[in-house]
Amino acid sequence: MATTMRFFLNGQLQEAAVRPDMTVLDWLRGPARLTGTKEGCAEGDCGACSVLVGDPSVEGAEPRVHYHAANSCVLAMGQIDGRALVTVEGLKGEHLHPVQLAMAENGSSQCGFCTPGIVISIAGLAAANPESGEQDIHDALAGNLCRCTGYRPIVEAARKVIGAGGAGISGPAVTAFAKIEPRRSVSAGGASFDQPATLNALLQLRKERPQAILLGGGTDLGVALADYHSDWDDVISLARVSELRAIRETDNHLSFGAAVTWEEVLAAVTPIYPSFATLIRRFGSTQIRSMGTIGGNIGTASPIGDGPPALIALGAEIELASQSGHRFLSLEDFFLDYRKTELRADEVIASVSIPKPREGQDFRVYKISKRYDQDISTVCAAFSIVREEGQVRSARIAFGGMAATPRRSPEAERALVGTSFDRKAVAACAAAIATEFKPLTDWRGSADYRLEVAANLAERFWRDVAGETVEVMAL
Repeated sequence: MATTMRFFLNGQLQEAAVRPDMTVLDWLRGPARLTGTKEGCAEGDCGACSVLVGDPSVEGAEPRVHYHAANSCVLAMGQIDGRALVTVEGLKGEHLHPVQLAMAENGSSQCGFCTPGIVISIAGLAAANPESGEQDIHDALAGNLCRCTGYRPIVEAARKVIGAGGAGISGPAVTAFAKIEPRRSVSAGGASFDQPATLNALLQLRKERPQAILLGGGTDLGVALADYHSDWDDVISLARVSELRAIRETDNHLSFGAAVTWEEVLAAVTPIYPSFATLIRRFGSTQIRSMGTIGGNIGTASPIGDGPPALIALGAEIELASQSGHRFLSLEDFFLDYRKTELRADEVIASVSIPKPREGQDFRVYKISKRYDQDISTVCAAFSIVREEGQVRSARIAFGGMAATPRRSPEAERALVGTSFDRKAVAACAAAIATEFKPLTDWRGSADYRLEVAANLAERFWRDVAGETVEVMAL
């Protein structure tokens, strides 16, 4: 028997008895007949399908509904149960929304295909932060591709709205969400979608159904779903597990629950690891960062995932949990081989913790890709050294895109330890990197290119630490 999903659609209570693995985009353009939301790339890249997803928030002076932009092409219907959904049609009341009006008045649209998604992204920014600056505007638009208008008039429209004090989103009050409490489980059409609220409940489900898909944000798994390559008949969602949604801080460490989104990680690491923050902004748009999770990025075990190299260089520890107990290991030991990890059939990733910066520590992470924003890495390199009295006492260097797994470079680390971090030491470090890896050649770059770039990044790290400014937009 089908279980309906309940959510607010453009302010109105909605129930949908469809397969929970149906994409929100397909539902909007199909049963809902809201075709303002467009399908472009169908893999969370172009932003044409952007919608706003709202959740009640108790942060700040008074409770409110917090909205963020998301890619509906990689968002499953089960993921909006108990939430609010706003499409471009829902922004307009009796009059155009201020963003729509500014886009029209400013000539910010030509063919118009991308325009609804752009309007959604700007509206989300204007509602969340009416005091946004220039960088915030560009960051909000980084996940929206426009091939014909050019971004100047679009950015000018955003400036106009922000300059006028922003604009709100019309939708349900926080108290209305009590009517649509998320269901423990929803099902239809032979597909089930479980939403445990506690870690104990999650571990019980994991033990009973080890074959089920563990779903964090779905920004990776959702690509196959959007391209009709797979169905999700059995899903266990991590999004509502309270323990996995927590960020804990001690004097020396930050610990992120596995279901913490990259947008939330970004806010936490920006003050202490600005280089890591820059990386996070580059490997995912605001739409992706609001959905994708730190645990999912690790759990997919991609050799080109951007999170693990930075986390490994920082000395991250991962917590794995099952009904048998919890175990902790260094993140570098979690990856065994291509797409193979230490995770057992009855386990889940519970948390990832990183040390706070030490006195004398220098940390940088670099991403080399064909375009600056939202692109797959050719090489991702992370360097961390700690110096005492002018000498390198410890070094951690990790790479992505250079092997079947994210990997440290122990010989390169040894080349730095005990030195004064001079040119000779850096040259030895670069030489070691070139001999420690045997990367593949693919369309992103040849093996020789990867080796040369990886070695060159050691010198870039040295120059950065020395205070030289290097402007590199995309390589």
